[in-house]
Amino acid sequence: MSDARRNSLRLAFMGSPDFSVPVLTSLVKAGHDIVCVYAQPPRAAGRGQQERPNPVHAKALELGIEVRTPKNLKSEDEHQAFADLRLDCAVVVAYGLILPKAILEAPKLGCVNIHASLLPRWRGAAPIQRAILAGDEKSGVTIMQMDEGLDTGDMVLVDQVPITPETTGESLHDALSEMGARLILEALDGLAEGTFSVIPQPEDGVTYASKLERHEGHIDWQKPAIELERLVRAFTPWPGSWFEHKKERIKILAAEPVDGSGAPGTVLDNQLTIACGQGALRLTKVQRAGKSPMEAPAFLRGFGLPPGSRLS
Repeated sequence: MSDARRNSLRLAFMGSPDFSVPVLTSLVKAGHDIVCVYAQPPRAAGRGQQERPNPVHAKALELGIEVRTPKNLKSEDEHQAFADLRLDCAVVVAYGLILPKAILEAPKLGCVNIHASLLPRWRGAAPIQRAILAGDEKSGVTIMQMDEGLDTGDMVLVDQVPITPETTGESLHDALSEMGARLILEALDGLAEGTFSVIPQPEDGVTYASKLERHEGHIDWQKPAIELERLVRAFTPWPGSWFEHKKERIKILAAEPVDGSGAPGTVLDNQLTIACGQGALRLTKVQRAGKSPMEAPAFLRGFGLPPGSRLS
């Protein structure tokens, strides 16, 4: 057997969003035997509200892999069906369902999770955006051996990337997805060969990344400009950030904190600079409902926001 296939493992892959797709592709290209993919059930989407498979489901079908979409994994029938796969390991990436103990213990090497943070910081649903919002200087990927807790398992492998003033939710999402696709191959080799020693997570530094809600993108001008600028970057592309004026919602696509003062929400100049609780935020790219994205000068030519205007 060639060196590349020496550690070919019998795997199940469990994931749902586009973040998980590069990992699935990486495992297949590396020669691992993906006997089954678990993904969340198709959901209604689009104007016609027709059920559509999620990105992992669609990719698995393209690759000719069996897909299972249970609503939960609580029943004994589901436990037995999973055990019958006779797995070496299950790789879990943003699957979205809780794995019961019977599922966690079925594969020979257990279930391994790819989590988009430097654990124990940002356990939970939205670690990418929460790290940017908090002003963290770095993020990364943790490969962990799953247990019954919420992202509490022992760590197998960790790598990190810097968070810069240009980092957005989208760019960090893509970077960590590719990092996870690379690290999982090394982690599986180490686990199969018995050369990796798992490390318990530190007890200090635990934080939780709660699920993103659409309303969080509504700009509160009472907050410091530096926090609002991070919010704009973190919520790009989803759920987006916006303000309202004259009963119209304006989406903010890019902004920068600048010097300036005034009552929060006051337009300070002809460059779309808005006073905040501390400092000011200059909106450099915005988008009106149903319109294309616009640089600030083009927006101001078609939407009256003269200096002195107040935003709610």
